[in-house]
Amino acid sequence: MKTILSLDDLARSVIAVPPFAATPDLAIAEEANGRLIRHIEAGGVSTLLYGGNANVQNWPVSVYGEWMDAIEARAAGDTWVIPSVGPDGGKLRDQAALLAKRRYPAAMFLPFAGPRTEAGLSRAVRDFAQAAGMQAILYIKSDDYVSARTVATLVADGSLFSVKYAIPRVDPAVDPVLDELIGAIGRERIVSGFGEPPALPHLRHQKLAGFTAGCVCIAPTLSQAFLRALKTENLAEAERLLAIFAPLEALREEGDPIRVLHSAIGLAGIADMGPALPMLTPAEEHLWPRIETAARELLAAEMAAREAGTRSAAAAE
Repeated sequence: MKTILSLDDLARSVIAVPPFAATPDLAIAEEANGRLIRHIEAGGVSTLLYGGNANVQNWPVSVYGEWMDAIEARAAGDTWVIPSVGPDGGKLRDQAALLAKRRYPAAMFLPFAGPRTEAGLSRAVRDFAQAAGMQAILYIKSDDYVSARTVATLVADGSLFSVKYAIPRVDPAVDPVLDELIGAIGRERIVSGFGEPPALPHLRHQKLAGFTAGCVCIAPTLSQAFLRALKTENLAEAERLLAIFAPLEALREEGDPIRVLHSAIGLAGIADMGPALPMLTPAEEHLWPRIETAARELLAAEMAAREAGTRSAAAAE
């Protein structure tokens, strides 16, 4: 597992946000999680963020360290694994103590919807960074969560590494809040935070460093190609690739992004993800046939892209 970071790490890979595989009694399903990690890495994606799709906010603190150890053990040596922490202050304290004994270089703060002040959130980030011995990543998904000025001070004192930005807009290309954040900390520290579709305007117009995604877990080769197309401003290729993700993305919007992705990984045949952790349930059963079709079609496109890449590499030798 990668333990030393630079800003280049935000841009070199799509940041996959995988679901979490559990056994019927809600323990970690180590082999299933390993199969999913290997599938993602085999497609060229080298950053894994265990956050919302993994329902980390509902991981018991009593097994948090054990589960993170199991994930680290299955990640390749050059894979950057990002654990999430929080969202509440009690969990932050306990998780900081656990992570201080481990090698993770950064952790993402899950958004906290409970009572807070901006100064209190800022203090929590600093306290966590000091106690855990690592930098924080802030997940911003609402306008009133934190000011750009406060984010800038956290970057300046070394507490904050980067921001995952996921405030929804009618037109993501027009976003004064994001523009202010870019002015405060630079676009190289910000990634688009909710999948391939918003990544297109975010990387095309605001030139953000990269993006996080869920469907990359099924099609990492295609998602990496999408990232390259955006970086090289090949809009036609980016739109062609985005259309491949569209059917499953539409189902995630219809049925719930986290639950549909959890079910899609298993229905595609990549790994049996088992039951959802509390407080969630699997995708609605009436959606399963459509999810399976979309997931298997996306996986077939992924494997065709891998095969084409292998042929091209062999022809170049």
